[in-house]
Parts: sequence; C-alpha cells; structure tokens
Amino acid sequence: MFEAVLFDLDGTLADTAPDLGGAANILLLQEGRPEQPLAALRPHTSQGVRGMLRAGFGIDNTHPDYERLAAAFLEIYAARLCDESRLFAGIPELLDQIENLNLDWGIVTNKRMRFTDPLVELLQLSPRTRCVVSGDTTAEAKPSPLPILHACALLGCAPEKAIYVGDDQRDIIAGRAAGCMTVAATYGYLGTGEPPAAWNADLIIEQPAELAAYLSQRVRPK
Repeated sequence: MFEAVLFDLDGTLADTAPDLGGAANILLLQEGRPEQPLAALRPHTSQGVRGMLRAGFGIDNTHPDYERLAAAFLEIYAARLCDESRLFAGIPELLDQIENLNLDWGIVTNKRMRFTDPLVELLQLSPRTRCVVSGDTTAEAKPSPLPILHACALLGCAPEKAIYVGDDQRDIIAGRAAGCMTVAATYGYLGTGEPPAAWNADLIIEQPAELAAYLSQRVRPK
C-alpha cells in the first residue's frame, strides 16, 4: 500500500527548538532586549527566522528592521546549528522500522538548503535518508505541494503511495494537495493556529511509535 514516508524536519524528526530559540535569545540580548523562555519561543520554531523574529521582536517581514535582524539571526544560528538539537525520542526506532519494512524515507522541509544539509549530516541522517528537499529546492515552499511532489519524483514513488508527516498545519495542507496520506505529529511544535484536530490529517499521532505500529499493520516486509 505504501512505498515511502516523508518527514518534515524541525518539530517532526528533530527537536531543533533549543538551537533556534537560543539563537533568538542571543540576538535579543545583542539588541538590548530581555531573553524569552524557550517555552514561549517553541511554538514558532517551525516557521524558522520569521517565527523567531515574530515571537522575539513582534515584527514581520514588512518591518524596516526585519532584513537586518533576519540576517543577524541566521548568522548566529549557523554557528550553533546542532549544539542542542536532537532527534525526538522514538524517531530512531521509527526509522529502523521503516527501513526494516523496505520503505524509502526522505525529508521535506522549509528550512533553507544551507542549513538543512549540514544539520541532516550532524544528526547522522545523511547516510540513511533517500532524499532531502529544502525550502529553496523548488520554486515554492510548503504549503505548496511542489516540494513533496519533487521528493516523490526523486524516490520514484507515486504521491498516493507516500505518507507525509509534519507538525504544522501547512505540512498537512501540502501533503493533502500532493495526494499523500498525511500524519499530524502532535509531539512537535504545532504552530499558533488551529489545533491538529482541525487540520484534516488522515492520522494524528502523539508519539513516533504510533506511526511505527500503524505501518507494521499495513506493510509486509519484502
């Protein structure tokens, strides 16, 4: 029934909030502002620099200081890309299960390639993942389906035979538009919009082991 599982990166495969939030707090201090608790920054993590500047500084990309602060944030983040970032508990076992079932798996993220590729390597996923599609790999990023469709093409997998797993509503929008089965990971960051129950995902999981169990019931090892 399924041939591949595709994952979002931040908040789905890896908990990158400590490094992204840490970079935001370094920038806040540099700008003479107080640090914010990681718990306040965490829900914005999936939206990268836009989310961090919105949460930390209360600005969006229309603000006159946005480009300067964004460049400073990214420079700080690049220097601490994987200081504290780790795979979520249960992800190593889930990936083992996927590989034991002879399914391909890949990564589709909105993170820019200059950060995605070294982070995937530092997380020791590079030798295993069959494809990595970043936010600037295709002409449009999620919630456009283009990145997921590109990943399916790289794997030689029809979208309807792929599963896309994410922790943000735009992940589910993109996965559904691509024609994949969609899985909402509620252990992730979830954003600040509607709750996962309103995202119309095909499956909602509270921990990676639930997806492993789902796959084991529906896929026979080749």
